[in-house]
Amino acid sequence: MNVLIVDDEPLARDRLSRMVSELEGYKVLEPSATNGEEALQLIENLKPDVVLLDIRMPGLDGLQVAAKLCERDTPPAVVFCTAHDEFALEAFQVSAVGYLVKPVRPEHLLEALRKAERPNRVQLAAMTRPAAESGTGPRSHISARTRKGIELIPLAEVIYFIADHKYVTLRHEGGEVLLDEPLKALEDEFGDRFVRIHRNALVARERIERLQRTPLGHFQLFLKGLNGDALIVSRRHVAGVRKMMQQL
Repeated sequence: MNVLIVDDEPLARDRLSRMVSELEGYKVLEPSATNGEEALQLIENLKPDVVLLDIRMPGLDGLQVAAKLCERDTPPAVVFCTAHDEFALEAFQVSAVGYLVKPVRPEHLLEALRKAERPNRVQLAAMTRPAAESGTGPRSHISARTRKGIELIPLAEVIYFIADHKYVTLRHEGGEVLLDEPLKALEDEFGDRFVRIHRNALVARERIERLQRTPLGHFQLFLKGLNGDALIVSRRHVAGVRKMMQQL
């Protein structure tokens, strides 16, 4: 990962540069920035993955720089490195992924850089924002709040969506999560990849294996990744599913 250091103190820049250079998988970008204006210009030119950002600097301070980065579609991850511990709340309000107090310890720096490898809130919003809001087409990932925090599920790994009361169950290759999104909104956004088989169910077109009629006259749809389990297809959707399968 490429790391840009922003600090108005030469000794602080040099120390951070040495610490980052000793870590495998991280590269310090040159030149470093000595103030907020330089930082924004270098971020635009160098496209760093992570910015180690001081807070108190001449001109634009670190919080102002981070706030401007939040306005960008694909901002770098921000880790504040400061001698002042009173700005932590403001730091996380501008989507910082870490807040380190000087003198920065190597183990704390490594922990923050590893955390920066995960999407921050602004990056997460860009990846998971509904198409109607972003204007850039369907999302590539679905976000869900779980016991682990926020999980990102690639759309390509989604097997089906099933609505149950106010929540939607998303079944994917690694398990299940609950979404607080209407099934109709998901259908509108991902209609080219998912087909409705029931009033409460959407399935991934590419996961469909076969449609089978039971001895009682019901229709079941078998999907790749469900280990032989099947979903019920309502009678009103059977014709549409058959037609779609002929085109696969």
